[in-house]
Amino acid sequence: MGFTIGGIRELRSGARRRGRATEGTAVAEYTGLWGWAVAPGARASDGRCSCGAADCPSPGAHPLDFAREVPAGATLDTAARAWAEVPGASMLLPVGRSFDILEVAERSGRRALVRMERMGLPLGPVAVTPAGRAQFFVAPGAAAGLPQLLYRMGWDDAELDLRALGLGSHITAPPSDQGGLGPVRWLRPPALDTAAAPPEARLLLGTLAYICHRWALCG
Repeated sequence: MGFTIGGIRELRSGARRRGRATEGTAVAEYTGLWGWAVAPGARASDGRCSCGAADCPSPGAHPLDFAREVPAGATLDTAARAWAEVPGASMLLPVGRSFDILEVAERSGRRALVRMERMGLPLGPVAVTPAGRAQFFVAPGAAAGLPQLLYRMGWDDAELDLRALGLGSHITAPPSDQGGLGPVRWLRPPALDTAAAPPEARLLLGTLAYICHRWALCG
């Protein structure tokens, strides 16, 4: 990792004294503490993307073509310098390297998270978006293996509001704004024992599928 746990605690303490952390410090926490790369992303306002494309398919939710990614393991100084080159950029996390994402409706995700915690299932970080989606961090490979996993569990023919994001995708990192809708937030923040090694999708998929199916039946 790029710097010590004690160092990031000092940064957090200093940030609280100042009111909030700088974006460079937030990027450094993702790269140096959790071991994730961070890509500078576009922002959106009134439905228009800062990339300037009138027909942008993902306003405010895609990497900036001209900006360099801050690599996993980058130190505070490196991250701060890199982020100073892209003022106003949102923080995006590349999917498919350290983690894939299982995404469900927020209300399903919240109920599933409570159920999983009661069951003592291993859990990674969980984010919630302003668009009302819950994003569960799971081990890489979930996106490619999801159809087979659903088939083996008997959920392949069910109407499920559940999808997986894998290699080539990006998610907006808290507390960045997503598409002009508002900030992404942590429902379950990263922890040292799970950020770099999130659980296998199969350990969570049964509960997520059950809750999604139940909500679909309830309307």
